[in-house]
Amino acid sequence: MLSFVAFVVGVLVVGGLLFLGASMLLGRGETQPPAQLDRSPVELPDDRPVTADDVRALRISAAFRGYRMTEVDWLLAQFALVLEERDAEIAALTARLAQPDEDDGDAVDEAAEPDEEEPRA
Repeated sequence: MLSFVAFVVGVLVVGGLLFLGASMLLGRGETQPPAQLDRSPVELPDDRPVTADDVRALRISAAFRGYRMTEVDWLLAQFALVLEERDAEIAALTARLAQPDEDDGDAVDEAAEPDEEEPRA
């Protein structure tokens, strides 16, 4: 009988510790206060477009119940790559527009006209 009581007490203690640990980790159901709109921990330039280096320089603070740092770092790296591709494409298109048109519009692009096939009998 004594071993049964010790077992029940042990189960209750372990259950209580698990509940206490879960409530500390997950919170007690309260919501976080709203973020202050005029104060952001992340600073991005307002006077120019955001570049890939700006994204790479971002450091987002982690809290006790924060985020997975590896996932956010991976996301920021992907975002920086997309920004670099965008900037390169914009630069290439701007350079193409800046070049004088050598053909003066007289030549017709052969790729734009479909090849006519003879009908088969």
